[in-house]
Amino acid sequence: MRAHQALRLAGRRVQRPLLSPPRPASTILLSSSFSSSSSSSSPASAAAASSSATEAQIPRPSAPAPSNPALNFPCLDAIESRSARLSADSSSASRAGLSSSSSSSSSAGPEPSYTSGDTLNYHCRDPLLLDWGGVLPSFNIAYESWGRLNADKSNAILLHTGLSASSHAHSTDANPAPGWWEKFIGPGAPLDTDRFHIICTNVIGGCYGSTGPGSVDPGNGENYATRFPILTMQDMVRAQFRLLDHLGIDRLYASVGSSMGGMQSLAAATLFPDRVSRVATISGCARSHPYSIAMRHTQRQVLMMDPNWNRGFYYGRVPPHAGMKLAREIATVTYRSGPEWEQRFGRRRADPSKPPALCPDFLIETYLDHAGEKWCLTYDPNSLLYVSKAMDLFDLGYENQVATQARRRAREDTLATSSYSPSESVAADPHCSLTLPSEPYQEQPDSSTSSSPSDASEALSSPANPASSRPPADLIRGLSPLRDIPTLVMGVASDILFPAWQQREIAESLRLGGNRNVTHVELSEETSLFGHDTFLLDLKNVGGNLRLFLD
Repeated sequence: MRAHQALRLAGRRVQRPLLSPPRPASTILLSSSFSSSSSSSSPASAAAASSSATEAQIPRPSAPAPSNPALNFPCLDAIESRSARLSADSSSASRAGLSSSSSSSSSAGPEPSYTSGDTLNYHCRDPLLLDWGGVLPSFNIAYESWGRLNADKSNAILLHTGLSASSHAHSTDANPAPGWWEKFIGPGAPLDTDRFHIICTNVIGGCYGSTGPGSVDPGNGENYATRFPILTMQDMVRAQFRLLDHLGIDRLYASVGSSMGGMQSLAAATLFPDRVSRVATISGCARSHPYSIAMRHTQRQVLMMDPNWNRGFYYGRVPPHAGMKLAREIATVTYRSGPEWEQRFGRRRADPSKPPALCPDFLIETYLDHAGEKWCLTYDPNSLLYVSKAMDLFDLGYENQVATQARRRAREDTLATSSYSPSESVAADPHCSLTLPSEPYQEQPDSSTSSSPSDASEALSSPANPASSRPPADLIRGLSPLRDIPTLVMGVASDILFPAWQQREIAESLRLGGNRNVTHVELSEETSLFGHDTFLLDLKNVGGNLRLFLD
C-alpha cells in the first residue's frame, strides 16, 4: 500500500516543471552500496527503499528544446575575466602579506598605481581648511613645469587641468610620453616655453600624485577612501597657491584652463585677484548647470552601484572597474557631438556579416566600449566621485561666495579652540548627514508657459533662463573681482557638456561688471564638430586664439 502511494506521489512529481536543465531521459539505477545496505534494514525501511527504487526507475522526460540558441556576451565575458584576474592579484598580494594601506595601491593588490611618479612634488605641512568644513592635516601637490622662470618670477602661467587629467600636459625629460596638451606647449607654441614658465598641477582629490582619497590619512595610517572630505574648485586653487608661495611666485602672468580647468582659472582670479594678471577660460563655466550636474550624477551612481566599490573601501581589493567603465562611456557621450558622430560612424556596424548582438555592435558602440575599457583602471574611482562633485558644487555667484566665507570663518573659529577634533566635528556636521527627500519630486508650474503675455515676457528675461541675454545680477556681482583683469573666454557651439551660452554668460557678466578687456571667442559648428573635446584637439583655433591673447 505504501509503495502504491509512493508511486502515485512520484507520478505527480514528474508533472512538476523542471527548474534546472534536466538529465537525459533514462532509467536512473541505484548504487550497489545503497542496495546492499537496504537489504538488512527494517521492513519499513525496505518499503521506503522499494518506493524510492520505483520512483527512481520512472523515466524523466527531457526538457523541450529552445526555439533559438542563447546569445553570446563577449562584453560580459571580458568584465568577468578582468574581475578574475584582479581577484587573483589580490589573493597573491594577501598571501605575500602586503599592507592595504599604501599610497601606491598597486603594491597592495590589484588596485593600479595611477601616478607614474615622474613629477615634482610639494609637500605642505600646514593644514588646509576646506570650504565644506573638512581639513587636510597636510597634503601633497604633484606638478610639472616647462620653460625657464625669469629673474623677477613674472612670467609664470598656471595651467589648470580637466577632470581626469594629470599634471603631465607636455613631455619632460623625466617622462618623455606625450602630454594631454603636447602641441599647445613648447618653443613657439601657444604656451611658448621661450617666453613663459608653465606650471601644471594635479588637483587635490586627484590620483596622479596629489593628495586624494587613495592617499594615506596621517591620522590613522590608512587610505582616506570615503573619509576624504568634500572638495570645491576653490579648495583646489588654494592648494595650488600654496605651491606658488613655496616657489616664490607672487603674481601670475596668466591663469589658463579648459573644461574643469576653465572653472579653476576663474576661481583663481576671484580668490586672488591681486595675484593674477590675465585669465583664460576655455569651454568652462561660472556655475554648473542642471544638465552637466545630471550627467555627472549618473556617472557617480553607476560607479557606486558596482558592488566592488564597497562604499569607497576597495583599496587592496578588486576595484569597481565595471562601474568605472560604464561611467566613462556615459562621460564620452557628453565629450563629443552628434554631428561629428554622424560623419565618423553613421549607422555602420562593426561587422555587418555577423548577426546583431546585444554587446557592442554598431561602430559608435564599439567606440564607447573602447573608451571605457581604456580608462577603467587608469583613474581612481573615488577621485572621480570627489572631483566630479566639486564640479557640480561650483558657483561663482555672489551669494554662494558670501555663504562659503561665513562657513569658513565659523570653521576657523572652531579650529582655533584647543579641544577641537576635526574628524568628530565634521562627522557631527549636519552637512555630512544627508537624508533623502521624504516626498517624490513634484513638477512645478512653468511660468514660461503662461497665457499671460506679461508673464511670458518676464520668464524670457529671467536669470534662470539660459536664452536670456542678460546674466543674473548675482553672477555679475560674483565676478566683480575680475573687473580689472584681461580675460579670454572661449566656447564651442557643438559643446553639449558646457554649451556655448555658458561662455557667453561669463563674458557678458564680466562686461556688465565693468571689465573693458574681455575677449570672447565662439567656435561655430562649421569650425569644429568635436564638441567639448575641441579644447584638446583644435590647435589652430583654440591654440591660435590663446596665443593672440597672451601676446
